[in-house]
Amino acid sequence: MSRIIITVVGKDTVGIIARVCTFLAEHNINILDISQTILQDFFNMIMIVDAGKCDMTFAELSAGLKNVGENIGVTITCQKEEIFEMMHRI
Repeated sequence: MSRIIITVVGKDTVGIIARVCTFLAEHNINILDISQTILQDFFNMIMIVDAGKCDMTFAELSAGLKNVGENIGVTITCQKEEIFEMMHRI
């Protein structure tokens, strides 16, 4: 496991970025790039992270992020970079 694409989408509320970033830091995941925007009242964020030193499996990471999202009212998904690239190839 190395680079992972994380997306966060939902109604904008205070602390979304803080909660996601705290979870990542707690599991030794480094944020390489991040972009976020708010479209009207909807929060959208995409992150590229390095999970090379992560202390959990990809399945555990995905489930943990999903749980964080449920707790703050957003949908969080993650995909391995190679899968993401294959899905978006023409």
